[in-house]
Amino acid sequence: MDRRAFIVTVGGGLLAAPLAVAAQQTGKIYRIGYLASASATATQHLVDAFRQGLGELGWIEGQNVVIEYRFAEGRHERLPALAADLIHLKVDIIAAGPTPPASAAKNATKTIPIVMTAVGDPVEQGLVASLAHPGGNVTGVSFSSLEIFGKVLELLKESVPKVRRVAILSNPANPAQAFAARHVTAAAQSLRVQLRLLEARGPSAFDGAFAAMAEDQVQALLVLTDPMFLLHRARLAALAVQYRQPSMYAVKEGVEAGGLMSYGPSLVAAFRRAAVFVDKILKGARPADLPVEEPTKFELVINLKTAKALGLTIPPSMLARADQVIE
Repeated sequence: MDRRAFIVTVGGGLLAAPLAVAAQQTGKIYRIGYLASASATATQHLVDAFRQGLGELGWIEGQNVVIEYRFAEGRHERLPALAADLIHLKVDIIAAGPTPPASAAKNATKTIPIVMTAVGDPVEQGLVASLAHPGGNVTGVSFSSLEIFGKVLELLKESVPKVRRVAILSNPANPAQAFAARHVTAAAQSLRVQLRLLEARGPSAFDGAFAAMAEDQVQALLVLTDPMFLLHRARLAALAVQYRQPSMYAVKEGVEAGGLMSYGPSLVAAFRRAAVFVDKILKGARPADLPVEEPTKFELVINLKTAKALGLTIPPSMLARADQVIE
């Protein structure tokens, strides 16, 4: 399975002359702003994917592009100031993702092109008018479709059949979390799963959230996708094992850190695809004319080491369907 396959934007006619020719004619060095919620250390693999995507298209950092990196270190409240800093530097384009950085960039400028990455429902978040016709100065790659929430719970129940009560861990500082929680709730009703919504704005709230799970006797944990959770994924995974909670994620980074399972699109693939949008816009395309891409491939990742630590036996049929099994 090609885990990095996305719907290809139809826009070949928007491409200008090849980069090498354009660079020779103009000699311009473009300045790209890179705005992210987590830290550089926690998301280095995503930065590398973005840079590699640019390099494959002929954009070499330090030669014909300069990238100004800004990381909020998991603190969403810092994003508006970081976005303003990039605008002050007069960047030619801003790559921002996931939802909180993209929203901060959108609120900061209506003229500088913005390429969003891994944003959940960009229409509902007010980032674009529609996926096919974004309008304005924002386009890029969305993260998930609505059906993923039902699938995540379905896979969790199939792997741990006894599950009837599931805790959802969300970060209320992330505007996309309410959207995700709403659709998880809708999916849970059809699967006859009871949900307990717990919130954590920072790592200091983790212990209290897990204590509440134990008190409410929940049987599994669904961690919503959030940069702060990504930053502290190892601690979340360790707490889930400590409290004997099978944990489910929508990104495999949580499973690589010790979570039980994940099902969703690849963040690495999304950040590589973002480079394609940057390339097109720097060559003359307008964000308003570039349809937003949605992921078409989803990956199931299972951590058998964590399953053993929890005393769980993952059904062989589930292991056979997995794209990756961590042992």
